[in-house]
Amino acid sequence: MPLRHTISGRGAVSNDAGRYEAYAHEAVDDGWEDPEPLPPLRTSVRDEVAKSLITYNKSPDLPFDRSINPYRGCEHGCVYCFARPTHAYLGLSAGLDFETRLIARPNAPDVLARELSSARYKVAPIALGTNTDPYQPIEKTRSITRACLEVLRDFNHPVAIVTKGALIERDIDILAPMAALGLVRVGISLTTLDSGLSRRMEPRAPAPKRRLRTIRKLTQAGIPVRVMTSPIIPGLTDHELEALLEAGRDAGADAASWIMLRLPREVSQLWQEWLSEHEPGRAEKVMARLREMHGGRDYDPRWGHRMRGEGVYAEMVAKRFKSAIARFGLATTTPKLRCDLFARPARAGDQLSLFQ
Repeated sequence: MPLRHTISGRGAVSNDAGRYEAYAHEAVDDGWEDPEPLPPLRTSVRDEVAKSLITYNKSPDLPFDRSINPYRGCEHGCVYCFARPTHAYLGLSAGLDFETRLIARPNAPDVLARELSSARYKVAPIALGTNTDPYQPIEKTRSITRACLEVLRDFNHPVAIVTKGALIERDIDILAPMAALGLVRVGISLTTLDSGLSRRMEPRAPAPKRRLRTIRKLTQAGIPVRVMTSPIIPGLTDHELEALLEAGRDAGADAASWIMLRLPREVSQLWQEWLSEHEPGRAEKVMARLREMHGGRDYDPRWGHRMRGEGVYAEMVAKRFKSAIARFGLATTTPKLRCDLFARPARAGDQLSLFQ
């Protein structure tokens, strides 16, 4: 039988080989008596030299067409994370590898400055944190996200940030002046108010009360915040929708959004393993609801469908959300971030304009 690492404080409960790998990751008992347990699973980080940073997309489901990610993998360990399958492209598992074998991109700020300086570049808001959290724990020592924000500030470039990390408070000195110019908006993901469930489901992310404190600190500094009730998990967190929105509003958020739980590729297996381990009594109901919204499948990746599903249950959640935001005075659309202030800063050796 396979031997398992001690995985306390991790989201995934397995580490199956990625879909491009030929061999399994699990150690196997060779038959000797009393095999020693494997050591606790530690986080490791290696550096990657980025050749490009801005990633473009044409998805009609997304409100942005470009994004940047300073890190690959995420130590927050949210078991439901839709980005987990991207680790397969690195020859790693979407399971425990995704949250323990991280990739940092220390030259990201320099690459970003180079790409923004190109004469061909056309300004539009950049999304930061769409794949992995830019304020996950390793940012505390690496500060790559902060350095990227400094570049965006120097170019007066609009940015939309999505995070669970309280570390974003460190960068209020950059974000507040940008917000005053209409250049930044932050989304804080709030999945549940149950601290016990949060610790099991998103083990290294800040606790719900801590995220609400972050919303309060950001908004008090003049930084607009959207509370993102994402993902909504049928049969597990869906009953909290109104409470989440109210708590976000009370902390200072002025807008809200929601997305239903998504289970692309390997995430479906990882999620069902987690349910069996942590919520066995609810597993059948949760999966039945999800399949009901996706034509009997665990997930349907079609554009216009994948974010919220369809059917009676999905429509009911949408109506509840609409009613709640009206009651709490939360918006779904917000003023567009400004693009007219974008300017490439002068560099050493540049010829100054004679007309300044």
